[in-house]
Order: sequence, then C-alpha cells, then structure tokens
Amino acid sequence: MGIEDLVNQGKDFLEQNKDKIGEALKSDQAEQISDNVLDAAADFVKKVAPEGAHEQIDGVRDNIDKSIGTE
Repeated sequence: MGIEDLVNQGKDFLEQNKDKIGEALKSDQAEQISDNVLDAAADFVKKVAPEGAHEQIDGVRDNIDKSIGTE
C-alpha cells in the first residue's frame, strides 16, 4: 500500500464521516482542548515575537478559536 492509497482512504473516511467530524469540532470538549492548545501556541509565539506583534497574535488565535468548539 502506497502513500496515494493511504491518502485516498483518508479522503474516503472524511467523506463518510464528515457529519460526525463536524459535530465533534463543535463540542464542548473540542472547545476546552482547542483553548488550551491555542493559548499555549500563542504564548510560545509571543515569547519569540517582538512585543508589537502580540496584539496581532491574539487576533489570529481568536479567529482560529471561532472555528473550533462552542464559542
């Protein structure tokens, strides 16, 4: 089985389960996990980015957060 076969299996799985995946992404559990991951990622980037970029980093974090979970 090659990479192409694996990719096609992944596509088939996503197509067959897109409703369940959509529901999972809009769950309370997804919200909690995504908040933790996004906060950690934003904090890390802020440590290496200039202070003037912190507001933009927070904006990006907030936009991503809107796509995952319940809030």
